[in-house]
Amino acid sequence: MAVAKAIGTHDGTFHCDEALAVYLLRQLPTYANASLTRTREPAKLDSCDIVVDVGSVYDPSKQRYDHHQRGFTEVFGHGYVTKLSSAGLVYKHFGKELVALRIKKPVEDPIVELLWLKLYKEFIEAVDANDNGINQYPTDIEARYRLNTSLSSRVSYLNPAWNEPATSDISDAQFLKASELTGKEFYERLDYYAKAWLPARDIIERAMESRKDVDPSGRILVFETFCPWKEHLFELENEMGIPEAENTLYVLYPDTSSHTWRIQAVGVSPNSFASRKALPEPWRGVRDDDLSTLSGIPGCTFVHASGFIGGNKTKEGAMEMARQALKF
Repeated sequence: MAVAKAIGTHDGTFHCDEALAVYLLRQLPTYANASLTRTREPAKLDSCDIVVDVGSVYDPSKQRYDHHQRGFTEVFGHGYVTKLSSAGLVYKHFGKELVALRIKKPVEDPIVELLWLKLYKEFIEAVDANDNGINQYPTDIEARYRLNTSLSSRVSYLNPAWNEPATSDISDAQFLKASELTGKEFYERLDYYAKAWLPARDIIERAMESRKDVDPSGRILVFETFCPWKEHLFELENEMGIPEAENTLYVLYPDTSSHTWRIQAVGVSPNSFASRKALPEPWRGVRDDDLSTLSGIPGCTFVHASGFIGGNKTKEGAMEMARQALKF
């Protein structure tokens, strides 16, 4: 019978990064039944098979993943420059295996790498930055409100309060709660990106590949079903090397709630309210028959006062709105 592995981390006050690191390690076959030792005693740590967030050593060959030592500068790479915490270190070295196990694909599958990078961007990097004291914004900007509901904050609240008992048994039990909390949210995000985000990307990619079949300009995209598209569109334009002069200006998709079609102007960035080319100014704020008469396009339902979105009763009508809008 194989001897169970042992994971080591520090005792006392715990943080989001090592709580998540321990949880992730325990999802790997190698450490699935591993015991946990929380201590700062070097001899006890040396008896562990893998150590995270303590010991002042980062050496993957020795399965040591601390980030507190002087001179530590490890980052995730792939354009990210945030210094890693123990969570980031474990994710950097074991994340692809974790993703592959979850989605049941080989580690070498391109989808595994795509999700591995996405989850670092959307989940792990914030844990790394928070633990390393890296501000999200320049320090000369004062926040308008306090944000104390982040994952790192919720983990910190699980530590015994200063005036509560904090024996090793109590602290260890609370650490396990924190580890479960972080791991549950990690896998919820991974499942979302695998089951919802990735299929949406496929829809947008197919639409972009056929964009010149829709209109010779290549600047109108049609989605036969609505899905989150903004982030994917900008990323795919870059990945596909689409020249700026051919960047998408309008997207068309069905509004399932009203059985009509929408035309939406693409923003200058995924989160911008400013459009690359808003719908024509004379149409803005006009509705229904008045808009159809003004534009000469049957079936118009509205154009928003800012020109970022409009509607038509039919796909063909929405397409004609897009084609005419290109000419303004």
